[in-house]
Amino acid sequence: MKLQGVDRTILVQSSNIDLGDALPNYARTSILQMAGKYFGHLNAAIVYFNREEPLYRCTVNVQMGALKVMSGEAQNTDIYAAFRLALEKVAKQLRRTKRELREGKAKRIDKHLAWYGMTRPRRRLDRSAPVMHVWIDHDSAYRLAAE
Repeated sequence: MKLQGVDRTILVQSSNIDLGDALPNYARTSILQMAGKYFGHLNAAIVYFNREEPLYRCTVNVQMGALKVMSGEAQNTDIYAAFRLALEKVAKQLRRTKRELREGKAKRIDKHLAWYGMTRPRRRLDRSAPVMHVWIDHDSAYRLAAE
């Protein structure tokens, strides 16, 4: 998924490592793939590499849409593996957020009762007989579902 102007919003930086050209390109394409898979609207992403003598540390911060910033950090002896592990942590957070948004919607348990409550009782020909009214308490169905 190639979005216009996204390369400006994906920063790949390091303070003490020469990253070359392949690693920033790999990081950008991986982040674009992840963004397309989960929400599709990438606001900004920052990838930061650091060298701690035997290990490489990678920090990935991603901000998508109106969501909060998702962050992942990993260490490994291989710089690419450190990036993949950090990106997997961010992807897991995005996956859980997407599932929470999708499944967090309340289901209407009184949907089948809505048409019943809107119908009015028919008028009787015999006006002396009492008319029975049916009252449906819609709040009770929601209250039962919440408990």
